[in-house]
Formats: sequence, C-alpha cells, structure tokens
Amino acid sequence: MYSQLLQYSNALMREIKPFFAMEILARAKELERSGKDIIHLEIGEPDFPAPPLVTQAAMEFLGKGMVGYTPAAGIPELREALAAYYEDRYGVRVSPARIFVTPGASGAFLLTLAMTVMPGRKVLLSDPGYPCYANLVRLFGGADALVPVGVDTNFHLTPELVLKHGDRQTEGSIVASPSNPTGTVMTPQILERLVGLLESRGGFLISDEIYHGLEYSGQSPTALEFSSDVFVVNSFSKYFGMTGWRVGWAIVPEQFTEQAERLAQNLFISAPTPGQYAALAALSPDCREELERRRRLFGERRDFLMEGLRRLGFGLPAHPEGAFYIYADCSAFTRDSSDLALRILEDVGVAITPGKDFGAHFPEKFVRFSYTTSIPRLSAAVVRLRDFLAGGKLGN
Repeated sequence: MYSQLLQYSNALMREIKPFFAMEILARAKELERSGKDIIHLEIGEPDFPAPPLVTQAAMEFLGKGMVGYTPAAGIPELREALAAYYEDRYGVRVSPARIFVTPGASGAFLLTLAMTVMPGRKVLLSDPGYPCYANLVRLFGGADALVPVGVDTNFHLTPELVLKHGDRQTEGSIVASPSNPTGTVMTPQILERLVGLLESRGGFLISDEIYHGLEYSGQSPTALEFSSDVFVVNSFSKYFGMTGWRVGWAIVPEQFTEQAERLAQNLFISAPTPGQYAALAALSPDCREELERRRRLFGERRDFLMEGLRRLGFGLPAHPEGAFYIYADCSAFTRDSSDLALRILEDVGVAITPGKDFGAHFPEKFVRFSYTTSIPRLSAAVVRLRDFLAGGKLGN
C-alpha cells in the first residue's frame, strides 16, 4: 500500500535537506535529560522572555474569551500599525493593503514563494545562507542556485555575482541582511543595485529582513526604500523576542495583493489571533525601549564572545554587525566542522552548529555560534572550549 506515493515522497524529501541545528538541539536535550549541563549556542532564539507589555496584551485579550479566526491578511489594527512602523523607522510609506500577517516568517516565505517560484526556474541564493530558502524553493518546484560568497563580498550576493551566475533560467533571488549565519550587513548601495538589476531583468527580489533591529553599527535599509515592487519578509521572532508566538508578515507589490489574500486563506486561514494582538503591543513606544535595551545587551555579548573565540584561535573572517551569530573558521583545529561540533557537545556540553547547515561553500571550515545567552554562560562556554582544545582530543 502507498508504494507509489512513498516513492514520490521519498524522492521529494531527498531534495529537502535536514536542519542540522535541530539535530544538534535534539542531542543536546537528550544530554540534558541525562543530567549534563549544556550551554546552548546553536539555535537562533533570544533567551529573553517576551516583553512584559506583550504578555500583558495577550492575557487581556485571552481574558475576553473570544479567540476566533481573524481576516486572512491579519487584523486591520496590526496591518495599520506595521505601516506606521515602516514610515517611522524607514521613512517609507506602505499601504496596509500590501501587508499580510503570517504564522511567523516561515508563513511569509510560503506566501511569497508560492507567488514567485516557477517550476524548473532558478532562484539565486548566497552560500552560506539560511538553509530553509533552498528547501522551500525546491518544494515549490524551483531550482536553487547556490552562489558561493566569502570575505570579499562580506558574505553577501552582489550585482556582479548575479550577473556571473544568472542565466535565462534565473527567475529571482532571496537576500538577507543582517544575514544568517554570518551576521554581516549588506551596504545600502549594494542592496539598491541588486534591486535595480533584478528589476531590469524581470526578476523578483525577496528581502529577508527578520534581523532588522538587531544591528550594532547603524540601521539597515529596507529594500522598500529602493522599490515598491520587491517582496519583504519579516517577523516578530528575533528583534521583538516573540519566537513561539508565530507572528510574521510579508509585504507584497500592489499587483500581488489579491493573489496573496487568496493564498493566505488556503495556506493558513489566519495567523494566531492572540499573537496578533500581542504583536500590537510589541510595536508600542514603551515596548521599544525594552527592546532597545536588549539589543544593547546582544551587542555586549557579541563583543565578549568574539574576543573569547579570537583568543582560542578561531578565525573570524567577517565582522558580524547584526543578528546574533558569529561564523567562525575552525580549520586551525579540524578538517571536519561537523565532527568538531559533535565532539564539543559530547565532551564539554557546548552546543554549536556546523557549517554544513548553511550550504556547500567550505562548510567543513566553519561553525556558527549564537550568542543568545548571558555573558556568564558565554564565559563558561569559552572556558569549556579552551579545556577541550587543550585536552589533546583534536584530530583530522
């Protein structure tokens, strides 16, 4: 029974790569259940609780007892508040009709990719980059075209790389700044040129701006500053500290609003209702003060961990100006970053993510550290790493 269906499903799943960070997390949780203390530097999840105003707003909403569906595009109040947020933060006017509230950024990617990816057509992605991009492109029948990026381009796509790697089968690109896994930020000039180049070639651009707000050397521009015909994805998960609330948003070009509405109705009916009302509170000026305090703490953690890793002998090829990641070169210690990450977890209880999660461009040379824990825990992690590296357990 189901033999043909299983064949098809297995063939499809061979195109969908596993998320190795989650495998590391699962093993870390097993070790914790056995009594071992684990320092989690593998997952991009802020360790702060939801801001108090967010929790209060959700409790007040739940206290009314009416938790029903919302319009597929989201509650009007939140879409209007997001439009005001873009005008206040970026000086960009966006019609609320172009804003679609989704179940996290993942829902926003489902929405945007369903409207943009054509079967067999290529979507240019930076390598290294966020692994789910390629998986979702494949799920919709597209072909991911991984473009190797490195120190020379600050680990970002550039117009020159798009011209070099693009062809007649290229349909568009997904870019992210600040980026995962490197934390690097694309300059406004490069982003503007990318937008212009893709538009001139009839291609789409999806700008993943989920780490906006978590910058430490100035504010990142939104792609909407350079065109109203780009797709933008963002979320309340990272800067706003609301991962489990599952509220994100997509901003689509005006000519795609009807399609986005219809897709939202069918893909997820609506984003979680309590989360939408909580997100309204997250956009308030009073909540912003707390979020900015947390941003400054992330910056202090970044500086502390970078210095600790540098002393230990890790290479730091790119300066992370945003997000909460450090992409470190571990080739001084190993030729296999996956093996190193597993041994560090098993031997000293520090969970990090190997480079193979993020692409095919020298993944064996890199590991990603997420500084989403306190400085005392980061300090303990550095000590454990020092002990591991000095313990004579390294091998090639």
